[in-house]
Amino acid sequence: MPPSDRFMSRMMKSELSLLPPERRIGLAAHDFMMAMGAPRVVLSRAARSGNAPAVASRWLQRLVACAGPDQAKAMQRRGRKFIDWANALGSAESEAFAPRPNPKPPLEARPRKLSVTEVETLRRDPYAIYARKILKLQALEPYIRDPGAAERGTLFHAALDAFVRSGVDPLELHALEKLLEAGQQAFAEADLPPDVRTVWWPRYEQTAQGVLEWERARAHKVRSRHAEIGAVPFEIATSGVTLSGRADRIDLLDDGTSEIIDYKTGSNPSVKQAHFLISPQLPLEAALLQRGAFVELGPVEPGKLTYVRLRPNGEVVADSVLKSGSSVKSATELAQDAWERLEKLVGFYAKPTNGYLSRALPFKEGDVEGEYDHLARVLEWSAGGDGEQGGDAE
Repeated sequence: MPPSDRFMSRMMKSELSLLPPERRIGLAAHDFMMAMGAPRVVLSRAARSGNAPAVASRWLQRLVACAGPDQAKAMQRRGRKFIDWANALGSAESEAFAPRPNPKPPLEARPRKLSVTEVETLRRDPYAIYARKILKLQALEPYIRDPGAAERGTLFHAALDAFVRSGVDPLELHALEKLLEAGQQAFAEADLPPDVRTVWWPRYEQTAQGVLEWERARAHKVRSRHAEIGAVPFEIATSGVTLSGRADRIDLLDDGTSEIIDYKTGSNPSVKQAHFLISPQLPLEAALLQRGAFVELGPVEPGKLTYVRLRPNGEVVADSVLKSGSSVKSATELAQDAWERLEKLVGFYAKPTNGYLSRALPFKEGDVEGEYDHLARVLEWSAGGDGEQGGDAE
Protein backbone atom coordinates (compact mmCIF):
# COMPACT_ATOMS: atom_id res chain seq x y z
CA MET A 1 0.00 0.00 0.00
CA PRO A 2 1.41 3.43 -0.88
CA PRO A 3 2.24 5.75 2.02
CA SER A 4 -0.23 8.44 2.99
CA ASP A 5 0.36 11.92 1.71
CA ARG A 6 2.02 14.02 4.40
CA PHE A 7 -0.02 17.05 3.39
CA MET A 8 -3.44 15.51 2.75
CA SER A 9 -5.10 12.43 4.21
CA ARG A 10 -7.07 10.02 2.04
CA MET A 11 -10.35 11.42 3.37
CA MET A 12 -9.32 14.99 2.54
CA LYS A 13 -8.39 13.97 -1.01
CA SER A 14 -11.68 12.17 -1.38
CA GLU A 15 -13.62 15.25 -0.29
CA LEU A 16 -11.71 17.36 -2.82
CA SER A 17 -12.37 14.79 -5.58
CA LEU A 18 -8.64 14.13 -5.91
CA LEU A 19 -7.41 10.74 -7.08
CA PRO A 20 -6.28 8.29 -4.39
CA PRO A 21 -2.58 7.28 -4.33
CA GLU A 22 -3.50 3.71 -5.30
CA ARG A 23 -4.63 4.90 -8.73
CA ARG A 24 -1.07 5.42 -9.92
CA ILE A 25 -0.18 1.89 -8.86
CA GLY A 26 -3.22 0.55 -10.66
CA LEU A 27 -2.36 2.43 -13.84
CA ALA A 28 1.22 1.18 -13.69
CA ALA A 29 0.00 -2.37 -13.22
CA HIS A 30 -2.39 -1.97 -16.15
CA ASP A 31 0.38 -0.65 -18.40
CA PHE A 32 2.66 -3.50 -17.34
CA MET A 33 0.08 -6.16 -18.08
CA MET A 34 -0.64 -4.65 -21.50
CA ALA A 35 3.10 -4.62 -22.27
CA MET A 36 3.44 -8.25 -21.16
CA GLY A 37 1.04 -9.17 -23.94
CA ALA A 38 3.48 -8.00 -26.63
CA PRO A 39 4.98 -10.63 -28.97
CA ARG A 40 8.44 -9.97 -27.56
CA VAL A 41 9.13 -8.88 -23.98
CA VAL A 42 12.45 -8.20 -22.25
CA LEU A 43 12.52 -8.23 -18.45
CA SER A 44 15.75 -6.89 -16.97
CA ARG A 45 17.03 -5.75 -13.62
CA ALA A 46 20.23 -4.21 -12.25
CA ALA A 47 22.74 -6.75 -10.90
CA ARG A 48 24.21 -4.17 -8.55
CA SER A 49 22.94 -1.25 -6.53
CA GLY A 50 25.85 1.11 -6.12
CA ASN A 51 28.77 -0.97 -4.82
CA ALA A 52 26.60 -3.79 -3.43
CA PRO A 53 24.92 -6.73 -5.16
CA ALA A 54 21.24 -6.19 -5.89
CA VAL A 55 18.56 -8.72 -5.01
CA ALA A 56 15.75 -9.47 -7.44
CA SER A 57 12.39 -8.11 -6.39
CA ARG A 58 9.93 -10.45 -4.74
CA TRP A 59 7.62 -10.06 -7.73
CA LEU A 60 10.33 -11.24 -10.14
CA GLN A 61 11.27 -14.14 -7.86
CA ARG A 62 7.63 -15.21 -7.75
CA LEU A 63 7.34 -14.97 -11.54
CA VAL A 64 10.40 -17.20 -11.99
CA ALA A 65 9.06 -19.69 -9.45
CA CYS A 66 5.71 -19.76 -11.21
CA ALA A 67 7.34 -20.33 -14.60
CA GLY A 68 9.41 -23.21 -13.27
CA PRO A 69 13.16 -23.85 -13.49
CA ASP A 70 13.14 -25.08 -17.10
CA GLN A 71 11.27 -22.05 -18.44
CA ALA A 72 13.37 -19.71 -16.26
CA LYS A 73 16.62 -21.11 -17.69
CA ALA A 74 15.23 -20.87 -21.23
CA MET A 75 14.35 -17.20 -20.70
CA GLN A 76 17.83 -16.51 -19.31
CA ARG A 77 19.45 -18.22 -22.34
CA ARG A 78 17.39 -16.10 -24.72
CA GLY A 79 18.29 -12.95 -22.80
CA ARG A 80 21.97 -13.79 -22.64
CA LYS A 81 22.59 -12.28 -26.09
CA PHE A 82 21.55 -8.84 -24.82
CA ILE A 83 24.07 -9.12 -21.98
CA ASP A 84 26.72 -10.20 -24.48
CA TRP A 85 25.95 -7.19 -26.65
CA ALA A 86 26.29 -4.86 -23.67
CA ASN A 87 29.63 -6.46 -22.71
CA ALA A 88 30.84 -6.12 -26.30
CA LEU A 89 30.32 -2.38 -26.13
CA GLY A 90 32.71 -2.18 -23.21
CA SER A 91 35.34 -4.45 -24.75
CA ALA A 92 35.39 -2.82 -28.20
CA GLU A 93 38.42 -0.78 -29.22
CA SER A 94 37.96 2.93 -28.68
CA GLU A 95 37.52 5.14 -31.72
CA ALA A 96 39.26 8.47 -31.84
CA PHE A 97 37.04 11.52 -31.83
CA ALA A 98 36.87 13.62 -34.97
CA PRO A 99 39.51 16.38 -34.94
CA ARG A 100 38.55 20.01 -34.87
CA PRO A 101 37.84 21.09 -38.47
CA ASN A 102 40.49 23.32 -40.02
CA PRO A 103 39.82 23.24 -43.78
CA LYS A 104 42.49 24.74 -46.04
CA PRO A 105 40.91 25.53 -49.41
CA PRO A 106 43.09 26.76 -52.28
CA LEU A 107 43.82 30.48 -52.29
CA GLU A 108 41.72 31.09 -55.41
CA ALA A 109 38.65 29.76 -53.60
CA ARG A 110 39.05 32.02 -50.57
CA PRO A 111 36.77 35.06 -50.21
CA ARG A 112 37.93 38.33 -51.75
CA LYS A 113 35.17 40.44 -50.23
CA LEU A 114 34.47 41.00 -46.52
CA SER A 115 32.00 43.18 -44.66
CA VAL A 116 32.71 44.91 -41.36
CA THR A 117 30.36 42.49 -39.59
CA GLU A 118 32.15 39.45 -41.05
CA VAL A 119 35.56 40.44 -39.71
CA GLU A 120 34.57 39.53 -36.15
CA THR A 121 33.23 36.19 -37.38
CA LEU A 122 36.49 35.56 -39.23
CA ARG A 123 38.37 36.04 -35.97
CA ARG A 124 35.99 34.18 -33.69
CA ASP A 125 34.76 31.32 -35.90
CA PRO A 126 36.67 31.15 -39.22
CA TYR A 127 34.86 27.91 -40.11
CA ALA A 128 31.59 29.88 -40.34
CA ILE A 129 33.16 32.12 -43.02
CA TYR A 130 34.42 29.01 -44.82
CA ALA A 131 30.95 27.44 -44.81
CA ARG A 132 29.12 30.61 -45.81
CA LYS A 133 31.43 32.20 -48.36
CA ILE A 134 33.38 29.25 -49.78
CA LEU A 135 30.90 26.35 -49.55
CA LYS A 136 28.03 28.82 -50.19
CA LEU A 137 25.87 27.28 -47.45
CA GLN A 138 23.09 29.43 -46.06
CA ALA A 139 20.98 28.61 -43.02
CA LEU A 140 17.30 28.02 -43.76
CA GLU A 141 14.69 30.05 -41.96
CA PRO A 142 12.37 27.94 -39.78
CA TYR A 143 8.92 27.33 -41.22
CA ILE A 144 7.23 28.65 -38.10
CA ARG A 145 8.94 31.27 -35.97
CA ASP A 146 7.48 33.90 -33.72
CA PRO A 147 9.12 37.34 -33.98
CA GLY A 148 11.86 37.67 -31.38
CA ALA A 149 14.56 40.06 -30.19
CA ALA A 150 16.31 40.18 -33.58
CA GLU A 151 13.11 41.13 -35.39
CA ARG A 152 12.31 43.77 -32.77
CA GLY A 153 15.75 45.30 -33.22
CA THR A 154 15.34 45.38 -36.99
CA LEU A 155 11.92 46.97 -36.64
CA PHE A 156 13.12 49.71 -34.29
CA HIS A 157 16.11 50.35 -36.58
CA ALA A 158 13.79 50.81 -39.55
CA ALA A 159 11.62 53.31 -37.70
CA LEU A 160 14.58 55.38 -36.46
CA ASP A 161 16.21 55.32 -39.89
CA ALA A 162 13.00 56.56 -41.51
CA PHE A 163 12.81 59.40 -38.99
CA VAL A 164 16.40 60.49 -39.66
CA ARG A 165 15.93 60.26 -43.43
CA SER A 166 12.84 62.46 -43.20
CA GLY A 167 15.08 65.33 -42.13
CA VAL A 168 12.89 66.31 -39.18
CA ASP A 169 14.74 68.50 -36.68
CA PRO A 170 14.56 66.86 -33.22
CA LEU A 171 14.03 70.32 -31.72
CA GLU A 172 10.80 70.81 -33.67
CA LEU A 173 7.60 70.91 -31.63
CA HIS A 174 6.07 67.98 -33.52
CA ALA A 175 9.22 65.82 -33.65
CA LEU A 176 7.79 63.18 -31.32
CA GLU A 177 4.66 62.94 -33.45
CA LYS A 178 6.82 62.40 -36.56
CA LEU A 179 8.89 59.74 -34.78
CA LEU A 180 5.74 57.89 -33.76
CA GLU A 181 4.43 58.11 -37.33
CA ALA A 182 7.67 56.54 -38.56
CA GLY A 183 7.14 53.75 -36.04
CA GLN A 184 3.53 53.21 -37.13
CA GLN A 185 4.65 52.91 -40.75
CA ALA A 186 7.37 50.40 -39.84
CA PHE A 187 4.96 48.36 -37.71
CA ALA A 188 2.38 48.34 -40.50
CA GLU A 189 4.94 47.02 -43.00
CA ALA A 190 6.11 44.36 -40.52
CA ASP A 191 2.53 43.05 -40.18
CA LEU A 192 3.16 41.60 -36.72
CA PRO A 193 0.83 39.15 -34.98
CA PRO A 194 -1.62 41.10 -32.79
CA ASP A 195 -0.22 39.74 -29.52
CA VAL A 196 3.34 40.74 -30.47
CA ARG A 197 2.31 44.21 -31.60
CA THR A 198 0.41 44.72 -28.34
CA VAL A 199 3.65 44.22 -26.41
CA TRP A 200 6.10 45.92 -28.78
CA TRP A 201 4.22 49.12 -29.60
CA PRO A 202 4.18 50.51 -26.02
CA ARG A 203 7.91 49.73 -25.88
CA TYR A 204 8.45 51.69 -29.07
CA GLU A 205 6.46 54.64 -27.71
CA GLN A 206 8.70 54.72 -24.64
CA THR A 207 11.80 54.31 -26.80
CA ALA A 208 10.71 57.15 -29.08
CA GLN A 209 10.54 59.52 -26.11
CA GLY A 210 13.97 58.40 -24.91
CA VAL A 211 15.49 58.78 -28.38
CA LEU A 212 14.08 62.27 -28.75
CA GLU A 213 15.50 63.35 -25.39
CA TRP A 214 18.91 62.02 -26.43
CA GLU A 215 18.68 63.73 -29.82
CA ARG A 216 17.73 67.09 -28.32
CA ALA A 217 20.58 66.97 -25.80
CA ARG A 218 23.14 66.80 -28.62
CA ALA A 219 21.31 68.63 -31.43
CA HIS A 220 23.44 71.80 -31.07
CA LYS A 221 26.60 69.81 -32.01
CA VAL A 222 25.20 68.05 -35.09
CA ARG A 223 25.47 69.58 -38.54
CA SER A 224 23.82 66.77 -40.51
CA ARG A 225 22.53 63.23 -39.97
CA HIS A 226 22.92 60.29 -42.36
CA ALA A 227 21.11 56.98 -41.78
CA GLU A 228 21.87 53.55 -43.28
CA ILE A 229 24.76 54.82 -45.35
CA GLY A 230 26.88 52.28 -47.23
CA ALA A 231 30.62 52.18 -47.94
CA VAL A 232 31.95 51.04 -51.30
CA PRO A 233 34.42 48.11 -51.26
CA PHE A 234 37.87 49.35 -50.24
CA GLU A 235 41.01 47.26 -50.78
CA ILE A 236 42.89 46.13 -47.67
CA ALA A 237 46.54 46.98 -48.25
CA THR A 238 47.53 45.30 -51.54
CA SER A 239 45.91 41.96 -50.72
CA GLY A 240 43.19 42.09 -53.34
CA VAL A 241 40.64 41.60 -50.56
CA THR A 242 38.12 44.39 -50.10
CA LEU A 243 36.16 45.59 -47.08
CA SER A 244 32.70 47.16 -47.27
CA GLY A 245 29.98 47.93 -44.79
CA ARG A 246 26.86 49.83 -43.89
CA ALA A 247 26.68 52.16 -40.91
CA ASP A 248 23.44 52.52 -38.96
CA ARG A 249 24.11 56.22 -38.80
CA ILE A 250 26.87 58.80 -39.28
CA ASP A 251 26.43 62.32 -37.92
CA LEU A 252 28.68 65.14 -39.13
CA LEU A 253 29.52 67.44 -36.23
CA ASP A 254 30.15 71.17 -36.07
CA ASP A 255 33.84 70.67 -35.23
CA GLY A 256 34.46 68.98 -38.59
CA THR A 257 34.58 65.43 -37.20
CA SER A 258 31.93 62.76 -37.21
CA GLU A 259 30.11 60.46 -34.82
CA ILE A 260 29.46 56.90 -35.99
CA ILE A 261 26.40 55.44 -34.26
CA ASP A 262 25.26 51.85 -33.96
CA TYR A 263 21.80 51.19 -32.51
CA LYS A 264 21.63 48.22 -30.14
CA THR A 265 18.56 46.64 -28.57
CA GLY A 266 20.68 44.12 -26.63
CA SER A 267 23.76 44.17 -24.42
CA ASN A 268 26.20 42.71 -26.97
CA PRO A 269 28.75 43.63 -28.01
CA SER A 270 30.00 45.36 -24.91
CA VAL A 271 32.04 48.55 -24.83
CA LYS A 272 35.05 46.52 -23.72
CA GLN A 273 34.77 44.16 -26.70
CA ALA A 274 34.60 47.08 -29.12
CA HIS A 275 37.36 49.07 -27.41
CA PHE A 276 39.82 46.18 -27.49
CA LEU A 277 38.79 45.32 -31.07
CA ILE A 278 37.28 41.93 -30.32
CA SER A 279 34.15 43.35 -31.97
CA PRO A 280 35.76 45.82 -34.40
CA GLN A 281 32.73 46.89 -36.45
CA LEU A 282 32.59 50.53 -35.33
CA PRO A 283 36.39 51.11 -35.54
CA LEU A 284 36.46 49.54 -39.01
CA GLU A 285 33.61 51.80 -40.12
CA ALA A 286 35.69 54.70 -38.83
CA ALA A 287 38.68 53.47 -40.86
CA LEU A 288 36.53 53.30 -44.00
CA LEU A 289 35.20 56.80 -43.30
CA GLN A 290 38.76 58.11 -43.02
CA ARG A 291 39.60 56.59 -46.40
CA GLY A 292 36.56 58.06 -48.15
CA ALA A 293 34.77 54.74 -48.66
CA PHE A 294 31.51 56.41 -47.64
CA VAL A 295 31.48 58.24 -50.97
CA GLU A 296 28.44 60.34 -50.13
CA LEU A 297 30.35 61.96 -47.25
CA GLY A 298 33.90 61.88 -48.55
CA PRO A 299 36.93 61.49 -46.26
CA VAL A 300 35.97 62.57 -42.75
CA GLU A 301 37.92 62.25 -39.52
CA PRO A 302 36.04 60.18 -36.92
CA GLY A 303 35.50 61.91 -33.59
CA LYS A 304 33.14 59.63 -31.67
CA LEU A 305 32.16 55.96 -31.87
CA THR A 306 28.93 55.28 -30.00
CA TYR A 307 26.59 52.43 -29.20
CA VAL A 308 23.09 53.81 -28.67
CA ARG A 309 21.35 51.17 -26.57
CA LEU A 310 17.55 51.08 -26.68
CA ARG A 311 16.48 49.55 -23.37
CA PRO A 312 13.18 47.65 -23.01
CA ASN A 313 11.94 50.27 -20.51
CA GLY A 314 12.40 53.06 -23.06
CA GLU A 315 15.68 54.33 -21.62
CA VAL A 316 18.26 55.34 -24.24
CA VAL A 317 21.92 55.07 -23.21
CA ALA A 318 24.81 56.33 -25.35
CA ASP A 319 27.95 54.25 -24.69
CA SER A 320 31.21 55.55 -26.13
CA VAL A 321 33.66 52.82 -27.08
CA LEU A 322 36.64 55.17 -26.80
CA LYS A 323 37.13 54.35 -23.12
CA SER A 324 37.15 51.06 -21.24
CA GLY A 325 38.45 51.01 -17.71
CA SER A 326 41.77 52.84 -17.61
CA SER A 327 42.29 52.55 -21.37
CA VAL A 328 41.43 55.65 -23.38
CA LYS A 329 41.91 55.99 -27.14
CA SER A 330 40.76 58.43 -29.76
CA ALA A 331 38.54 57.33 -32.61
CA THR A 332 41.47 57.82 -34.98
CA GLU A 333 43.69 55.53 -32.91
CA LEU A 334 41.04 52.83 -32.71
CA ALA A 335 40.44 53.05 -36.45
CA GLN A 336 44.15 52.75 -37.19
CA ASP A 337 44.62 49.81 -34.80
CA ALA A 338 41.59 48.02 -36.27
CA TRP A 339 42.86 48.49 -39.81
CA GLU A 340 46.36 47.23 -38.97
CA ARG A 341 44.89 44.13 -37.31
CA LEU A 342 42.68 43.56 -40.32
CA GLU A 343 45.70 43.68 -42.62
CA LYS A 344 47.41 41.02 -40.49
CA LEU A 345 44.26 38.90 -40.43
CA VAL A 346 43.90 39.05 -44.21
CA GLY A 347 47.60 38.26 -44.59
CA PHE A 348 47.17 35.21 -42.37
CA TYR A 349 44.51 33.73 -44.65
CA ALA A 350 46.57 34.58 -47.73
CA LYS A 351 48.86 31.65 -46.83
CA PRO A 352 47.71 28.24 -48.10
CA THR A 353 48.96 26.50 -44.94
CA ASN A 354 46.54 28.43 -42.72
CA GLY A 355 43.03 27.03 -42.47
CA TYR A 356 39.61 28.13 -41.28
CA LEU A 357 39.58 26.74 -37.74
CA SER A 358 36.25 26.02 -36.07
CA ARG A 359 35.51 28.25 -33.05
CA ALA A 360 38.95 29.83 -32.81
CA LEU A 361 37.84 32.43 -30.26
CA PRO A 362 34.27 31.68 -29.13
CA PHE A 363 32.19 33.85 -26.81
CA LYS A 364 31.45 30.85 -24.59
CA GLU A 365 32.92 27.37 -24.71
CA GLY A 366 29.56 25.73 -23.99
CA ASP A 367 27.62 27.66 -26.61
CA VAL A 368 27.07 25.47 -29.69
CA GLU A 369 24.17 27.35 -31.25
CA GLY A 370 26.12 28.79 -34.18
CA GLU A 371 24.61 28.34 -37.63
CA TYR A 372 27.44 26.02 -38.71
CA ASP A 373 28.40 24.35 -35.42
CA HIS A 374 26.52 21.18 -36.37
CA LEU A 375 28.44 20.97 -39.66
CA ALA A 376 31.71 21.44 -37.79
CA ARG A 377 30.62 18.64 -35.38
CA VAL A 378 31.55 20.83 -32.43
CA LEU A 379 29.95 18.54 -29.85
CA GLU A 380 32.04 15.63 -31.09
CA TRP A 381 35.50 17.16 -31.26
CA SER A 382 35.02 19.20 -28.09
CA ALA A 383 33.97 16.02 -26.23
CA GLY A 384 37.21 14.47 -27.42
CA GLY A 385 39.26 17.05 -25.55
CA ASP A 386 39.95 19.43 -28.43
CA GLY A 387 38.04 22.24 -26.79
CA GLU A 388 40.84 24.67 -26.11
CA GLN A 389 40.62 28.11 -27.59
CA GLY A 390 42.45 28.50 -30.84
CA GLY A 391 43.40 32.08 -30.02
CA ASP A 392 43.68 34.99 -32.43
CA ALA A 393 44.42 34.18 -36.00
CA GLU A 394 47.04 36.88 -36.08
